[in-house]
Amino acid sequence: MKRRQGAKPATSLIDSVINGIQEVKGKDIVHMDLRGVPNTVCDHFVICHGDSGTQVDAITRSVLEFARKQTGEKPWHTEGERNSEWVLLDFVDVVVHIFHRDKRGCYALEDLLGDAARTQYEHVA
Repeated sequence: MKRRQGAKPATSLIDSVINGIQEVKGKDIVHMDLRGVPNTVCDHFVICHGDSGTQVDAITRSVLEFARKQTGEKPWHTEGERNSEWVLLDFVDVVVHIFHRDKRGCYALEDLLGDAARTQYEHVA
């Protein structure tokens, strides 16, 4: 079991991450349930992108704020905040990938994990 002792259920963290992304109009939000995929490093990926470095930064801040306020969770590790091309927020069971539009297609994470169950979220206007 990957969950830290005392951690909130992943579903409430996923909901707060999605809410944070939608709050600042993050694009093409995908939740990938990796629990059925062998040898993955976490149980869930949430992937989205912003149209600019400024929007990537705003999404990152919003996700951090929503996760903290709604679940009390803070990421165990973060990467990429300096260049705002691909920010990774590692909450252990849930890993959030926030891409700049130009970089998302280069890495194609959704394609690498084709066996995972996925949920696409509609853009909230």
